[in-house]
Order: sequence, then structure tokens, then C-alpha cells
Amino acid sequence: MIPRYQKVLFVILLVASLAMAGELWHLRQRAHQRLLAGEDSAPTQAPEVAPAEQATLLVANDADASLLAQARSLPLPADPGARARAILGSLLDLYAVSGSSHPVPGGASGIAQVFLLAVPGSKDSPDPGAQLAVVNLTGNFVAGHPSGIETETLTVLSICGTLHANLPRVTQVRFLVDGVQRATLAGHADLTRTYLAAEAVPSEGSNP
Repeated sequence: MIPRYQKVLFVILLVASLAMAGELWHLRQRAHQRLLAGEDSAPTQAPEVAPAEQATLLVANDADASLLAQARSLPLPADPGARARAILGSLLDLYAVSGSSHPVPGGASGIAQVFLLAVPGSKDSPDPGAQLAVVNLTGNFVAGHPSGIETETLTVLSICGTLHANLPRVTQVRFLVDGVQRATLAGHADLTRTYLAAEAVPSEGSNP
């Protein structure tokens, strides 16, 4: 014969089990409703992609220390800073591919941000609409950049020339690395100075 206390305990456990099952079913229904609500509120159209536009890249060539203008069709955002970053990212992507004329690893991820600032009128920049581009490189890109005065200078000049070719109001360029000033790119090219962007654009058939 089953003792009375065991019967009572069995009833209590049965009631607790039924209550837990009911609570689990209720939670499952609530989760299902939240999922359906999320599906209903999801956008029905894909996000817009920036339209493709023609950009000019000043591509470095180590063989003859030259910069060659190359046209590229790129999806470019409207914001000037984001636009500059996208263009420079495409330039660095060219350097990162196998067989590049100027092999530098890192690609587009080497450009953290590009800031465009107004330049006060001066004898070097009398245009009141002139801009200073501050190119913030990543530490990983700089750490992987080949060392050498020529290869470093070509990288810097190609960045300056590419900015000026696509954003003519950019007359000056400065460089940061992870948001702070750094003495050189990889031991040679000076990153403490301000570069005049127009000087990086070579004349037809000439070297920078």
C-alpha cells in the first residue's frame, strides 16, 4: 500500500510539471509572435547601393618610379569624406593584388578615415574653397608597408595625387596613423609634413 505522504508528493510534482509545461508553451507563443512581428517590420526592399561613377586613380609603378592615371568605375557615396575613403580604398586594393606594379599589402582596410577640412587662405592656398585632407591610415597597413624611400614616397604621392584628381578642392594632405601623428611611413617617407596635393600629379609622361 502506498503511504499517504507519497501520494501527496506525487500530486504536488504532477501539478508543478503541468504548470511548468504551460509556462513553456506560453513563452514559446510569445517568442513566435515576436518573430512574426520582426518579419513584418523588415524592409521589403534591398538597401540602396551607391551609383557607379568614374574615378581617377594615380597608380604607382615601382619599375620606373612613375604615377599612371587609371580610370575606374566605382560605387561612390555622396558624402565627400566617405567618397575619398572609397576611392583611396580602391587604390590600395590595386596595390594588394598579385602582380601589382607597386606591391603593398593591406588593401582598402588600410584607410581608416579621410577628413576634409577648410584651409585658411595663404600664399600656398589662396583659394577660399581649398581643403586639407587628413588621411588616417591603420597601424596594420603601416606595419606591413615595405620599407624604402622610393616605395614609401610613391605610396604617399599616389594617395595625394588620387585625392586631388577626384576632389580638386583638396590642395593639401596630411597623414595620421591610428589617429595620431607618426614620424614616417615605414622608416623613410615623412608623415609629419603637409603635402601639396597638386605636386603629386605628374605631367604627361613624367615622373613625380
